[in-house]
Amino acid sequence: MTEERQVKDTHHKALDINLDKAQYGTVAEIGAGQETARWFFRVGGAAGTIAKAMSAYDMKFSDAIYGASPRYVSRERLRAMLEHEYQLVVERLDVHRGAESTFFAFANTVAARCFTRNEDGQGWLGIRFQTTPRGEPSQIDIHVHLRGQKSLQDQETLGILGVNLIYGALYHHSDPVLLMETLLDGLYTELVEIDMIDFSGPAFAGVDNRLMALRLVQKGLAPSAMFTADGRVVHPAEALYKKAVLIERSRFRPPTHLNMNMLECARAQFIAEREVQDKEVLVLSEMTLHNLRDGGDIDVRDFLHRTEILCALGKNVMISNLGEYYKLAAYLFRYTQRPMGVVMGLPTLREVFDEKYYNDLAGGILESFGRLFNYDLRLYVSPCLSKDREAQVTVENFQPPAHLKHLYAYLYDNGFIKGLHGIRPELLSIFSHEILAKIRAGQSDWEDSVPPVVAKMIRDKHLFGCGDNC
Repeated sequence: MTEERQVKDTHHKALDINLDKAQYGTVAEIGAGQETARWFFRVGGAAGTIAKAMSAYDMKFSDAIYGASPRYVSRERLRAMLEHEYQLVVERLDVHRGAESTFFAFANTVAARCFTRNEDGQGWLGIRFQTTPRGEPSQIDIHVHLRGQKSLQDQETLGILGVNLIYGALYHHSDPVLLMETLLDGLYTELVEIDMIDFSGPAFAGVDNRLMALRLVQKGLAPSAMFTADGRVVHPAEALYKKAVLIERSRFRPPTHLNMNMLECARAQFIAEREVQDKEVLVLSEMTLHNLRDGGDIDVRDFLHRTEILCALGKNVMISNLGEYYKLAAYLFRYTQRPMGVVMGLPTLREVFDEKYYNDLAGGILESFGRLFNYDLRLYVSPCLSKDREAQVTVENFQPPAHLKHLYAYLYDNGFIKGLHGIRPELLSIFSHEILAKIRAGQSDWEDSVPPVVAKMIRDKHLFGCGDNC
């Protein structure tokens, strides 16, 4: 049993930094005033820490300092701010105090709730910092989703979060997981989500940002984490910007020919029916925390293996704790208003019509479907084999519970649920759990059920219990 961590409040964190003669730097904030900087001045002793505090609130002033930007609340703008401010600190103060000080630059660029913008705020915060005098800097970038109902709540949240990030970087950089946990000290997820974090530089040489993204979701700081096909951690707003979305949820343990065939058929059908261009479609392979646990604790190595396999197949990967599909839809439609398709098999559709999953909703299954199809979303459903494996079950002959038949008929007749065309019948006999059992048993006939690149990775890296004779 781990010892409970002693949580320092924001006042004491800011004061500790102010009294630490080794730390010295700049605080630059755009869009939400001087919410972080004011903590250091409020507690006293700021002259020992703050070289400069500023807010380039006007866009023209901001452009004059940091260069023009197509989007002011963006990672590009954050990085321009950090680069500019950090270089100024080093250039102006290195000769004077570089031998005994570690310099830092903190910045944020945020769109908070205000009189003219009655919607959730969001923004980027970051810090570039030294761990030793005159050492190479390291950096942390985070993206936040602000959930306060009043602008004052968002402002207070940003101030506390900024102090937590500076304190964590300066004193907890050797333990990135602990650093992440401390970011919400004095806060709670009803006020803010930290939905992306990226560590770089010598202080984090051994850090795998994919694992850190998983930890964010595990610890409830974020609803999801997303990786591009090249394995890079990306914020959903970057990946989903003006994109139509096609998403398939599975365990991918391992990814099979059927998984790939479903996505291929769904993509072609989605493009044709929704009148979108191929380049406008973002395809996501999603795993939930439940999928990763498989009945036990999450095996982080297994998570990385599945992610690497999907990336090798050219897939973008999403990890989420959004078990219900209506929650998944609401989350993704934060970032895009384009059409969305969810790819699934008939067994999953049966689960979607299982009312036990909606006991927490006052309106039960009706409310869940109302929320799900409140967006421009369609379900693309692959057929499956009947229990005796002698016939196919399709969206046309699927039998939901008797009292839900009219609800199903309404959704099907109005095009919310669509059958997938072109699925190869011979692939319907592929079941991931059977493939996994064959791999672990050392049988060889499993290879024909997965793409060649998947088979090679499983054999070469001995994944999923594959031994020397597998």
